[in-house]
Amino acid sequence: MIPANEYNEYYKRYIDKTSEPSLTKALLEGKDATVEFFQSIPSEKFEYAYDEGKWTPKEILLHLIDTERVFMYRALQFSRADNVELEGFDQDVFANNANGNQRAMNDLINEYAAVRNSSIQFYKGCSPEVMTRMGVASNSPLSVRAAGYITCGHEIHHIQIIKERYL
Repeated sequence: MIPANEYNEYYKRYIDKTSEPSLTKALLEGKDATVEFFQSIPSEKFEYAYDEGKWTPKEILLHLIDTERVFMYRALQFSRADNVELEGFDQDVFANNANGNQRAMNDLINEYAAVRNSSIQFYKGCSPEVMTRMGVASNSPLSVRAAGYITCGHEIHHIQIIKERYL
């Protein structure tokens, strides 16, 4: 679907989880499925971690929100400017400073939906030429469209983990 030269090999595992050829449709369907999934988690599991040092469902949802924001910023930069090189981000530092467990699950779900709606609108405005524009993030190539597909597969990955290890 997406040529391997548009992203770091590490992200193939996320891109492979998304089979929908329309990115905006994948983002929309992912939003609906993710909202429904997090709404279905029993409240006694919101702050449960299956092992020492593992994130809770609340922290995972906030991680999805933060990661989507980072990847959409990358996509925005690459879509608007040439020769962009962006630093990476440390997901653990973000999670440690996010206070996810102090937030209400419903507030996190609403924030997730707002961020996803923004991503959908961004991609609706991208022409086919813009979708293939490239930049460098974390010392690796990344296209505008790959950032979106990685976002979709990343949330599928984390939902699978919650289903397997938390519920």
